[in-house]
Amino acid sequence: MYHLRRISFVLLFVLVISFLSWLVPRVLNPTPPNQQQREANARWVSTSPYWLDRQACRWISLCGVLHVRSDPAAKTGDDNHDGSGELKKTTFELRSLKLEDRAENSRVDKGVTQGPKTAMHQERLREIPDYVLKYAPLVHLYSGENFWPSDIADHIEHMTPHVGDERINTTSPLNLAALHGLDSEEGFVYLKSDDDVESRPAWLHSRANIPLPYPDDQDTWEPPVDSDASRWHGDGTTWQEVNKDHPLQRISDPRMRTPRYPPPTSRGSPPRHSKRDQVPIGDVPQHKPDESGYSKAPATLVLVDKGSGIVDAFWFFFYAYNLGQTVLGIRFGNHVGDWEHCMVRFESGMPRAVFFSEHEGGQAYAWQAVEKRGNISEIQRPVIYSAVGSHAMYAMPGDHPYVLPFKMLKDVTDRGPLWDPAQNFRGYWYDYTTTKDADGLEPIKENPDAPTDWFHYEGPWGDTLYGLDDMRQWRLFGQYHYVTGPVGPKFKNLGREKVCQNWRCRILNSISEGKKRSWNS
Repeated sequence: MYHLRRISFVLLFVLVISFLSWLVPRVLNPTPPNQQQREANARWVSTSPYWLDRQACRWISLCGVLHVRSDPAAKTGDDNHDGSGELKKTTFELRSLKLEDRAENSRVDKGVTQGPKTAMHQERLREIPDYVLKYAPLVHLYSGENFWPSDIADHIEHMTPHVGDERINTTSPLNLAALHGLDSEEGFVYLKSDDDVESRPAWLHSRANIPLPYPDDQDTWEPPVDSDASRWHGDGTTWQEVNKDHPLQRISDPRMRTPRYPPPTSRGSPPRHSKRDQVPIGDVPQHKPDESGYSKAPATLVLVDKGSGIVDAFWFFFYAYNLGQTVLGIRFGNHVGDWEHCMVRFESGMPRAVFFSEHEGGQAYAWQAVEKRGNISEIQRPVIYSAVGSHAMYAMPGDHPYVLPFKMLKDVTDRGPLWDPAQNFRGYWYDYTTTKDADGLEPIKENPDAPTDWFHYEGPWGDTLYGLDDMRQWRLFGQYHYVTGPVGPKFKNLGREKVCQNWRCRILNSISEGKKRSWNS
């Protein structure tokens, strides 16, 4: 009887584990895989050279268990890090760049170009509206970040194009002016790292691109979190959902209306007006380094005219590596190359809402709801918080649970180095209605020689999903240690009617609403 009970307990335990292994992946991904995905999964499982591993993967969702090991953000002994993988405090003190060095070293100024072919072409380029820079976002990177902003031109110098397992032979090194040409190859094209990313090569960290210190004499403010939501959307226009096929329905011009929301309240002392605040936006040299918030890694600005006075300003931020988050000490979701973005929607030059990208989705807020920084009476720039490792974007500092309940999996943000992407960026206008594959994108007049070919490249900007024959890979309960790198900005739904990127997201009217979002939203 004793042995029978033990056997019963063992069988029950196995059944419970099997049930959980069946249930958990479906909870994390409630959309059933289609036939093509099931076939791809079967091929991936078969890459394991071990029979027991393949069976455990198929039946109880434990794949590559013997591969599981520590995956620190930085290697022990790194001169810029302590043994825990955290950035040493002296890193910021030791890094210095003179103003003229920043201009010389900027990738925008180096001439990575694919400029207009004719003077007539250059003459018809559109300027960037002054309001886009006036309301450009500021990004708080995490204070303990290990993977900083990267220049896409530098990134591809460490990548080699592949189709499947075969390297594509190119006659010259990759550059932004010829990236789209790779798509003519037969098969699935992607960029693969020349280095083992677990060796943590210097280009992966991009520490030289840490933003220079931002002055502390700027006031940060936030609207009252319990303000009346009816104030935000009582304008009588349809700016929340519009494109060229569905024009804006306007009752009055927003520039002629008096805002009905209460004036923002300053934190701490009364607002101070620095010299920086008093400089008209039109007098600030574009693409030239300023005294603060500057990073050598250019951001990417894509302006999309939706018609009826609606302009969406997409700010894209690239990082060479996405370090996944940990659950019970096990890391999931690493990938090479990381595109994140925010979008500010303007109506007749007035900001209406801000979208923050988060993993596969994101969240949108009414303009009045988000935190601002700057001269309260004139310049009000939205503040974004970038999560450590994943670089997902949020409207507030703190913990941000997602996917799993009980905060088992979460992003973390804080008031780390403040990055001003308006100091260094490549700017473009994009016509999403074009029917030709490599048309629709034009540089702004202020940077007429900015390359455009890279924008149309269709493949991932980093390694594809590693197989189980790779010692770096594992998958537990449907979650991979390494996933496929992302595709570029062109494929982020730039022609969207709504501010949100997908149907699950809605525009929130206060920061407090964002804090109440559930873990599976």
